[in-house]
Amino acid sequence: MGDCLTSCYCAEKSINKRQALAIDTTFNLPVPVKNAWPPGGNFASGIIDLGGLQVYETSTLTKVWGVYVGGADGKGFSVYEPTGIPQGFHMLGSYSQPNNKPLFGWNLVAKDVSANTNNPILKKPVNYKLVWNSGSLKIDQDGPIYVWLPIAPDGYKAVGHVVTNTTDQPSLDRVMCVRSDFTDQCETNNLIWGLDTFNVFDVRPSNRGIQAPGVRVGTFAAQTGTPNPPSIACLKNNNPIPKYMPNLEQIKAILQVYSPVMYLHPDEDYFPSSVEWFFTNGAVLYKKGQENPETITPNGSNLPQDPHNDGAYYIGLPSAAAAQEKVKRGDLKSAISYVHVKPMFGGTFTDVAIWTFYPFNGPARAKVEFLTLNLGKIGEHVGDWEHVTLRLSNFNGELKQVYFSQHSKGMWLDSSEIEYQSGNKPMYYSSLHGHASYPHAGLHLVGQNNVGIRNDTAKGDSVLDLGAFQLVSAEYLGSEVVEPPWLNYYRDWGPKIDYDIDEEVKKLEKMLPGRLKSTLENIVKKLPSEVLGEEGPTGPKVKDNWNGDER
Repeated sequence: MGDCLTSCYCAEKSINKRQALAIDTTFNLPVPVKNAWPPGGNFASGIIDLGGLQVYETSTLTKVWGVYVGGADGKGFSVYEPTGIPQGFHMLGSYSQPNNKPLFGWNLVAKDVSANTNNPILKKPVNYKLVWNSGSLKIDQDGPIYVWLPIAPDGYKAVGHVVTNTTDQPSLDRVMCVRSDFTDQCETNNLIWGLDTFNVFDVRPSNRGIQAPGVRVGTFAAQTGTPNPPSIACLKNNNPIPKYMPNLEQIKAILQVYSPVMYLHPDEDYFPSSVEWFFTNGAVLYKKGQENPETITPNGSNLPQDPHNDGAYYIGLPSAAAAQEKVKRGDLKSAISYVHVKPMFGGTFTDVAIWTFYPFNGPARAKVEFLTLNLGKIGEHVGDWEHVTLRLSNFNGELKQVYFSQHSKGMWLDSSEIEYQSGNKPMYYSSLHGHASYPHAGLHLVGQNNVGIRNDTAKGDSVLDLGAFQLVSAEYLGSEVVEPPWLNYYRDWGPKIDYDIDEEVKKLEKMLPGRLKSTLENIVKKLPSEVLGEEGPTGPKVKDNWNGDER
């Protein structure tokens, strides 16, 4: 990329009038959420105290510089500084994002309220180090930019970079460094823009989860060498993490405002249901060594409750063919969502994980160049758990991002990149048979070069409003939320495969020309183990995102 930007870029573009970019528009949620939350506690109160260091989230940003080539979609990136900073608060660093999406950024600014004059939490840098400048690059840009790393005093760390349009060092009053005991290790996340020798990354705490104290600052890391560890730190919350989390009434309000709407494919055969419907319509518990399975109570109270998976149990379908087919088809009328609310980024954000249960996952389909192949039994399994996660700011309750789970991984998108209906309710699409979650309709191919597993999504007539929900867990609220017994079933929600994958592949290969046979084998080999049925699918509490961040 560096050669293209420095020597191959056509200077004619910089002369012509620049086309409007997505970043030229500031994104706002369809409906403002100010004053949308019931009173009580500290959620959405504007300022969060990290234990003597107050932080405030500002989304009032002033552009400092932009480049208009390279990066995402070849549109470049821009750098901003926070403005409208409240009295007594200080800038910690600049904000940056790609130009291919609307401006939807924020920075934390900070105020020391510890009254510790001998050892303040915030201090000015003692100097700056010039990390990079764009003066020698013949590219479409807003003049040269100079990126500076604050040099922190002993015992302090920089948590952001500063940018200028001249070679003059920034004032030492421009930004503050943070005492080391209020910082946590960062890691680079998404690449914002880069050359061969210089890259700009979004950063986040390295350790993330419901107990992790690391706090995102909203700044970027500018690196001229290896991406990790970055040259800046994140903040650390030294107060109890749940202090600024929503209470029960606020959780209900959050779901009223933001509950997603899921569209199933018009050709879908295997629908979601409630867990209770699954149990009362014939799902049974098998135990190794016992010939006859056990009927499961509607709330799963007779399921094993210890947090282990010893391989001795699994949930299966009823034995009668008609009952089995009925359960596999699911029951959309009974379906609800199951909600887990948890702190993230040191309690400065709330993650609302919204789970949907499908009794059965249908067969996978492969695209091999011009052919679409139904993979027979491959991909079929009992007990399919899928989810999306809403990420809200605890400063104001604003929806910042949505995570879409897709088999063994998934994707985060900013709120500016998704579709909405009925106000602030995100829309998304469940893929045909596999039920992976996607933000936009169409074919999502897991593969490359026109070969891979098909995830077809479309806006069908079958819709599930996830606003019909059961709050199954919010550990920080203690006894206020009673977890259903089935949630603490750590064993398999379906049996392991009872068919020969190699035999299934051989059946399919008979329909393919020779050069495509090995291609099909490679596709199947790359399928996640749960999709292959090599392992019985597990419930929400067993997933690593239950206590940690999404993948």
